[in-house]
Amino acid sequence: MTPITLAQADAIADRALAKGREMKFHPLTVAILDAGGHLKVLKRADESSLLRPDIAIGKAWAVLGMGFGGRELARRAEKMPAFFIALNAMSDGRMVPLPGGALIRDQDGAIIGSIGVTGDTSDNDEICLVDAIEAQGLVVDTGDPR
Repeated sequence: MTPITLAQADAIADRALAKGREMKFHPLTVAILDAGGHLKVLKRADESSLLRPDIAIGKAWAVLGMGFGGRELARRAEKMPAFFIALNAMSDGRMVPLPGGALIRDQDGAIIGSIGVTGDTSDNDEICLVDAIEAQGLVVDTGDPR
């Protein structure tokens, strides 16, 4: 497994922001973590609101911490709210279990990082991250069973 590089993370963030502008979404914020949970890139579009960096990091952190994408996290949070309340307490409030967070995998399926995008609807946030990760030749895991 090769960890996500700064060049890859930077290109993913730029592409996600560009996709959001192209689709005329609200201003986005993108956070990319490496496989160890360390912040690699954080980019915030002009006019992105105050809490967006924390939300983006929370989406990326949650999927990495649990090992599956934001769609699956959201499904599980809905079915097991007490468990997710406990997880959020254990993580000092860092868990944001919503679509718009995804694992970034290499071609062999190894997790090399995660991404969180926020600013528009969760579905629109996800559109941007999927496009950006696939453009880098990497595999996106949104938690959608497809």
